[in-house]
Amino acid sequence: MNNIRIDLIYAHSNDVVAREIDGALIIVPLTSGVGDMEDDLFSMNETGTKIWKMLDGKKTVTEVVTALSGEYQAESGEIERDVTGIVEELLKRRMIVEATVT
Repeated sequence: MNNIRIDLIYAHSNDVVAREIDGALIIVPLTSGVGDMEDDLFSMNETGTKIWKMLDGKKTVTEVVTALSGEYQAESGEIERDVTGIVEELLKRRMIVEATVT
């Protein structure tokens, strides 16, 4: 089970840069210790790219799930599991951080 709080807001880490190349999003760490030990580059498909773009420091995970539920023909529980799984992986790799709301 994911340990992500869906009421929190996440933002891209300043330690990575992301670029879209041929429809795939590539996230590249700028500092050592960010990313995966085996492969520093992290790529995402179209859905992952949409999630990445919505993790903008303004939307909660719940808001991301709600937005995707309107786009995809899947049950909201499945979408929530997929989104929180991606958020958890990005957090583990330190590619996103919990946003501070001011």
